[in-house]
Amino acid sequence: MVRTKQNEEAPTSNGGILNVLAVGTAVKGSIVTASDFRLDGRIEGDITCKGKIVIGPKGSIKGNIRSDNAEILGEVEGTVRIKEKLIFKSTAVIKGDVFIQTLEIEPGARFNGTCTMSGKNPLENDETPANEIPGNTVVPPAK
Repeated sequence: MVRTKQNEEAPTSNGGILNVLAVGTAVKGSIVTASDFRLDGRIEGDITCKGKIVIGPKGSIKGNIRSDNAEILGEVEGTVRIKEKLIFKSTAVIKGDVFIQTLEIEPGARFNGTCTMSGKNPLENDETPANEIPGNTVVPPAK
C-alpha cells in the first residue's frame, strides 16, 4: 500500500517550493519555474528559474540557464545568465559563456567559455546574438 501525504512539498530557504528532477530522468524541452530547482537528471533544453538552481554532480543540461542564483556540480553546455551569485563546485564541467554579478569557482572545476561580470542585471536586456546560443544557426538574408 502506498500512502501519499498532502502538501509534501519541501519548503526552501526562501519559503518557496523545491522542484527536483531525479537521477535517471531525462527531459527534452524547456523548464520554467518560479521556485528553486534541483537537477540530478538530464535536460536538453533551457531552464528559467526565479529562485536558485542546483545542478547535482550527476546532473547535466544541454541548453541555456537563466536564474537568480545557481550552484553547479554537474555538466552544463550552454549560456548561463545569473542575476546574483554563480558557484562552480569542484566537480563542475561548464562549456559556454556566463553572464553574472558574482562568481565563485572551486579548484578542480572546469570552465571553457567567456565570463562577463558587470554591475547590471545579466537577465535584463539579453543581447546574446542568436548565433552564439548553442543549437542556433543564423542564416544570412539572401541577396
